[in-house]
Amino acid sequence: MKIIEIYKCLCDETRLRILNLLAVSPLCVCHIQAVLGKSQVLVSQHLAYLREREMVTARRYRHWMIYALPAERPAALEANLQCLQDAIPRQRPAALLQMWVMAVMASPGAACNKHHSRKCTRPVDG
Repeated sequence: MKIIEIYKCLCDETRLRILNLLAVSPLCVCHIQAVLGKSQVLVSQHLAYLREREMVTARRYRHWMIYALPAERPAALEANLQCLQDAIPRQRPAALLQMWVMAVMASPGAACNKHHSRKCTRPVDG
């Protein structure tokens, strides 16, 4: 992965926020959408952009696509993700972000999105 590709991914606020969320936990699109307050289409487009550049991985779990940071990352990507994490406490403490993500994922009876009634019951780490 070329360093310029990493910076192209990091230069957009929504993609930065997605990467920050995925640093906390793997998430399905609906949870990312809920935390960011963005449309499913917009979130999916950004995830596709990141996936094409190998900045995130995706796997299917039942009806949902679960996105995560890649298990093995190039050194340049790892360094930039760490820099992002180091900058976050000044804006929002990591513990608060993790609690927020977990609260969204644990909402009892919450459907993944307003277009279907299936509940996202995927395990957090699996």
